[in-house]
Amino acid sequence: MEMLNKVKAWAGALAEVGVSLAALVIIAEVLGLGNMPFMPQGLSVVDNVSAMIASLGSQGVMGLIAVWVLWAIWNRK
Repeated sequence: MEMLNKVKAWAGALAEVGVSLAALVIIAEVLGLGNMPFMPQGLSVVDNVSAMIASLGSQGVMGLIAVWVLWAIWNRK
């Protein structure tokens, strides 16, 4: 059981790092700083997030349920 708790802690830490990096890149793109050195050329996080939100919005109620489930999983920690 201790091993599973360690894996869960690592997964949570990696998820938090990923969200922090995504937030950093979004802020840099909004401020007009261009691509970050660690991002592939031509990749736009803002465009990807906008497309994902648009696709969830076009799904209607199912999109809202998907967002609710993801939010519940994220806050469950």
